[in-house]
Amino acid sequence: MRSLAAVVAGLLLFGSFPPRPWWFLAPVGIAVLTLVLRSGTGLRSGFGYGFLAGLGFFLPLLPWTGIYVGPVPWIALSTACAVYIGLFGVLARLLGRLPGWPVWVALAWTAAEWGRSSFPFGGFPWGRLAFGQADGWFLPPAMLGGAPLVSFAVALTGTCAAAVLWAVGHELLGDHEPNTPSEVVARGRRSATIAAALACLLLPVAGLGLRAALPAPMAGDSTLTVAAIQGSVPRLGLDFNAQRRAVLDNHVRRTEQLADEVAAGRFPAPDVVVWPENSSDIDPLRNPDAAALISEAARRIAAPILVGAVLVNDDRTTTNSVMVWTAEGGPGERHDKKIVQPFGEYLPMRGFFRLFSDYADRAGYFVPGHGDGTIRASGTEIGIATCYEVAFDRAFRDSLQSGAQLLAVPTNNATFGDSEMTYQQLAMSRVRAVEHGRSLVVAATSGVSAIIAADGSIRQESALFVPEALVAEVPLRTSTTPATALGPWPELAVVLVTLTGVVVALIRRRADRRSVDGLETAVSA
Repeated sequence: MRSLAAVVAGLLLFGSFPPRPWWFLAPVGIAVLTLVLRSGTGLRSGFGYGFLAGLGFFLPLLPWTGIYVGPVPWIALSTACAVYIGLFGVLARLLGRLPGWPVWVALAWTAAEWGRSSFPFGGFPWGRLAFGQADGWFLPPAMLGGAPLVSFAVALTGTCAAAVLWAVGHELLGDHEPNTPSEVVARGRRSATIAAALACLLLPVAGLGLRAALPAPMAGDSTLTVAAIQGSVPRLGLDFNAQRRAVLDNHVRRTEQLADEVAAGRFPAPDVVVWPENSSDIDPLRNPDAAALISEAARRIAAPILVGAVLVNDDRTTTNSVMVWTAEGGPGERHDKKIVQPFGEYLPMRGFFRLFSDYADRAGYFVPGHGDGTIRASGTEIGIATCYEVAFDRAFRDSLQSGAQLLAVPTNNATFGDSEMTYQQLAMSRVRAVEHGRSLVVAATSGVSAIIAADGSIRQESALFVPEALVAEVPLRTSTTPATALGPWPELAVVLVTLTGVVVALIRRRADRRSVDGLETAVSA
């Protein structure tokens, strides 16, 4: 029964993620899992129940990772992610004995998310509770503490709900003598627990109230007219770029069509045009034909284009880059993707993984770039996080410190078909917009492209698999949110506090064992 409940908890967490708008299921899932973990004492069973919940969560969340390569990578990645939920189960069992345990357990969840987002191979942040809250009441706190604070608020709401149910259940069903001094003290503790937990359940209401502090969609120091081009692709799948010239032609064609629409007065003239990641898989620095096409598109639209291009290095490795391209000067500043995707853009231990799948040889040879993630176009500092990078808290930090006034996420989701992946990633971009108080432009090859306001709302959104051009005037800001100013320190503090709690819990656990052993010795004597 507990095993089934653990799986249900994971399914509830999955149900809170886009494209479903059921964000409120996340704290319910945490509450169910917390009650399961409170019902025993063994650390191994805590890991087991947590692991089952992790499988119930990640297996339905990540099937897009195996669409074109078979089930092995999908199952392996889901299992690896579930291990971290299992470790959370161990932490919850340990910390669940401390006073104020709902807070400790919520801290443990946040710490486990930090671990999964960091290790191994740079981590895999997909599935953080925060990324299911783009439409929910918990989103506004992202401006104070980023995704970690949102995840903590969701987890704390769930653990507090579990505390209320646990205390009420014990009060109604527990076997206790109501008039004994010990039971009077215990009842007082349960009442205090219920009162404190009920107060914590107001967290989503507080988050909703914080929405008033978010910047208005058009509030800023100045404005910029930006266009996001979605050229679409000839076909989906891992080999979509076998027709690389067709992909480039699609984006050139849709940009030139926009130029005609601007000339006809149907759209305002953009100051900057954003193309997606992989919009030119033909290296325009080595291929004069590709360079000429892009320059002509920039001339027609009379604005610099942020071109997502695959560049071939002298050592035959590749770089996933976004470069500013103008009609007059050609390529200018560029952002080389710093967080490259393991098992996709590059393959660690390629020889080992080749034993399990022929697709190992299809993984890329991309190398990470350097720099602060900021490029300048039309006099504006634009922070770039390319596709996979947006999942990581650190992706925009350097660019914000360098003065980025606008954020952009060029992405290519064509390799994942019509799966839920694109909506999950769009939700991440909405969280980042609120976290840093910036408008954000998503340009995708096949969709979904979007213009996102600093309050996380979607001002414009494209359909899937059709050529689109989104044009909007967006505000530029130089102000800094508390989340941007604090950076990684709150999350690192959570990890440190959690580790401190684990040490205290282990000391108490050892002391309790000594007390029991001493009592048994005295009785036997």
